[in-house]
Amino acid sequence: MYPLIGVHMAIDLLKDIQVKNAKSQEKDYFLNDGAGLRLKVTKDNRKIWEFRFTFQGKRRVTTFKTYPIVSLKEARNKRTEYLNIINQGINPIDFFNNVQNEIIIDEKGIFLNVVKEWLEEEGKRVKDNTHLTKVRIFENDINPFLKNKHIKDVTKEDVIKIIKTKEIQAPNVASKIFIFVRSLFNYAMFKGYLTKNIFNNSKDEKKYYIQKLDVKHFSKIVDLVILKELVNDIYNYQGMHAVRNSLKMVLHLPLRAENLCNLEWNFIDFENKLLVIPRELMKVKDKNLPDFKMPLTDEVINILNDQKIFSGHQKWVFLGTNNRDPINTESPNGALKRMGYNDERKGKKQRLHGFRGTFRSLIETLDEDNKFSFEVKERALDHQEISKVVRAYANKSDYVKQLTPLMNFWSDFICSLIEK
Repeated sequence: MYPLIGVHMAIDLLKDIQVKNAKSQEKDYFLNDGAGLRLKVTKDNRKIWEFRFTFQGKRRVTTFKTYPIVSLKEARNKRTEYLNIINQGINPIDFFNNVQNEIIIDEKGIFLNVVKEWLEEEGKRVKDNTHLTKVRIFENDINPFLKNKHIKDVTKEDVIKIIKTKEIQAPNVASKIFIFVRSLFNYAMFKGYLTKNIFNNSKDEKKYYIQKLDVKHFSKIVDLVILKELVNDIYNYQGMHAVRNSLKMVLHLPLRAENLCNLEWNFIDFENKLLVIPRELMKVKDKNLPDFKMPLTDEVINILNDQKIFSGHQKWVFLGTNNRDPINTESPNGALKRMGYNDERKGKKQRLHGFRGTFRSLIETLDEDNKFSFEVKERALDHQEISKVVRAYANKSDYVKQLTPLMNFWSDFICSLIEK
């Protein structure tokens, strides 16, 4: 039929009935079908197809699984396939191992599989809140567009489309998408899921994906009439409990959005009425600086005690909809939009980060007697010296004593706006 290498010419010696009726004996034995194919009948009554061949002067053997999973006809077809490969000067064992590896690599290279693997690796290296941010961005803003693709089929145009879509809603998130996707592709190259990277990793590459935005300060409410309306709308908000309490808390405690939403119960010392956030979780992570410490007012303690009923058994203070992970920063922002605080022209636009601006602007106005120093007001927002050299020699006082009257003053002011 075809020239053979290292095998006998006689083939198809067996009949189906022989294979079917073969019984186990005291020792393993073989039924030959010719051209290297034989059935091994073991003493425990298994029937294993074996294929023997000679390649480069060495005797080799491999198996084609067992009968009846593989029939006599299928085993012969497999033998023919192997013989044809041998006649091309290729070791069939190596050939099919490579094919199997390529199948595995190809399956792992499906975009969602690469994302899952990369996020698992990233989760071992970064802080929990940073990791959750990455997971959310992929789940909400990237995966829906690329879930049906292999990573090798993702183009620059695909990535640019995702980024441009997000730039309209959230420019800061669009920038993160670029960073995360580029890191994902570098990982895929390292793992062999890609042979060509769509990113060149140059310093100026980002400008081709991200539109340069004019620096714009966060919108903040400083009109006392509108602020009073905002305070009462938050206190009377009928939506998700964690959203209401997170907004109530940021009224009194001007934390950054990430620190607020990722607040952990073990950061809170109820006995001493103190919040302590590890320095590495703050925006300025300089290890020479002390942890961020903030005294808690009576109203903040009331808010936390109310929230503790719902999430005190968990790690995070403000839980998201799955009651397992921390609340997404977009949830409170979405609530502010629904309450009508999205009109910048009328000075009636507010987002989580804007509460810091509201605090800093109004505390200057309200502090008519200059009771609180500039430095203490800045420490309430954890604003640090820009110069690392200056920071290295800065006073390492935690400012808790100085901050206590300031935060009580501010919290009392917010409470005075609440309509009973």
